[in-house]
Amino acid sequence: MKSFTIEKNDANQRLDKFITKVCPTLPKSLMYKYLRTKRIKVNSKKAEISTRLNVGDTVDAYINDEFFTPVAPKYDFLSAPVKLDIVYEDENILLADKRQGLLVHPDKNEYNDTLIARIQHYLYEKGEYDPEAENSFKPALANRIDRNTGGIVIAAKNAEALRILCDKIKDREIDKRYFAVVHGIPEKKTATLEGFLEKNEDKNKVYLKSKKTDNSLTIRTRYTVLETKNKLSLLEVELLTGRTHQIRAHMASIGHPLLGDGKYGKIAEDKKLGFNKQALYSYSLKFDFKTDAGILNYLNGKTFKVKNVWFAEKLFSENYKRLLK
Repeated sequence: MKSFTIEKNDANQRLDKFITKVCPTLPKSLMYKYLRTKRIKVNSKKAEISTRLNVGDTVDAYINDEFFTPVAPKYDFLSAPVKLDIVYEDENILLADKRQGLLVHPDKNEYNDTLIARIQHYLYEKGEYDPEAENSFKPALANRIDRNTGGIVIAAKNAEALRILCDKIKDREIDKRYFAVVHGIPEKKTATLEGFLEKNEDKNKVYLKSKKTDNSLTIRTRYTVLETKNKLSLLEVELLTGRTHQIRAHMASIGHPLLGDGKYGKIAEDKKLGFNKQALYSYSLKFDFKTDAGILNYLNGKTFKVKNVWFAEKLFSENYKRLLK
């Protein structure tokens, strides 16, 4: 039997999720049986699978020792490099400038070297993350961007910060701006595009529809042309909704695909110019809280930006850098 006292980083999660983490080899069928037969209790009482845990709760698990972590821990994130480009960091969050080509999370082809693994390794080396001291929490990302898109990604160092960040992103209280280079010169210098997006999971690709369907999501994208040169345009883009591949698909739908975009663009032509990754960079992030942000209230009104965007620097004048100040 083992007893766990719920701390801040374990709070506000379902009981079954917590048990899965602290008893990694316990089959789910047995876990459900133990909950029914009161071999797993919360505050000495029978609990439901969906019970939400609070700080100070006690979870008693009358479970054989073999189902608790049986071997010395091996941390996969230690295989990742520690190298990070940090835009901002404090005791609750870390803003990383993710370089193009780096995954944010593991996929079937790459497991070890990802942005989240690098962040966990970095915090481990700093002494700010000790897996053995945590029952279930790991530093985690609050947002994500495509592998071949660069820019600011938000990491939470504790569970409370992660919950707040996820809520603020959902409620559109964090403003993100992008630089993008597109083929051609848009007819309007500034415009707000609207459309309906459908995702094809098998192809990992989205399609724009002119009318709403049962499977589509409404998207809105605002852009401003900053500069044009050699039949290319540098844009600042604001996501008014946040959907998969939204900027890439929306710009392509109006005849202005992103430079270097292998899914929606002219990749064969672009590779000859030396661009095999989409010219898209999340360069600016502003915390624009409209409601209470708890332990993160001190961030309200603050804006953070990357130092440079390589494709803008390569293709255009340095006028765009005024937006980085």
